[in-house]
Amino acid sequence: MVENFADRLHLALTTRTPSVVNEWATRPAAVLVPLFQHEGSWHLLFTRRTQNVDSHPGQVAFPGGAIEAFDGTPAEAALREANEEIGLPREGVSILGQMNPMITVTQFLVTPVVAQIPWPFPIKTNPSEVASTFDVPLSFLQDPDNLEIRSREPFIPGRPVKVLYFRPYRDEVIWGVTARITVDLVRLIHTLVPKEKGGG
Repeated sequence: MVENFADRLHLALTTRTPSVVNEWATRPAAVLVPLFQHEGSWHLLFTRRTQNVDSHPGQVAFPGGAIEAFDGTPAEAALREANEEIGLPREGVSILGQMNPMITVTQFLVTPVVAQIPWPFPIKTNPSEVASTFDVPLSFLQDPDNLEIRSREPFIPGRPVKVLYFRPYRDEVIWGVTARITVDLVRLIHTLVPKEKGGG
């Protein structure tokens, strides 16, 4: 039995399981990363958020949102949000798996859920959340010449952070957490198959 306070504190500090603690609590969220085949090649489907949403207004994103208590799993949340935002029916959607969660600057802990979706399907955007949708071929996203790192000062002047950006594709710019998720997926794909050259 250790009696001395300093000794007890030392014991507690040296025997605890290391972990990372956020200054602010994160809110669990999930996004659907929709993959589909079109004319022999693979594409990713993206949305552009409206200016009316509370988080990330006007930005390119994957369909998704906060995980609610009734969702049960990140996949269920991602499917629900995709149905609400772009009218994606659950029928015909094949969940391929989950990627590593990411913490956003807005303090969401986002779990990306990769899925193969039917294409085409009747897209019905929720006008309060989604301004438009567009797709990008994997061949564009796999090309390292289309990716760059820029400095941004999101909160603290004089303390720029490094942010991933894809070069514009049909005037749409994928950046931030959506670009990070996309890059993670592309890197995973590179470990599985050679770079796509026009074939699916």
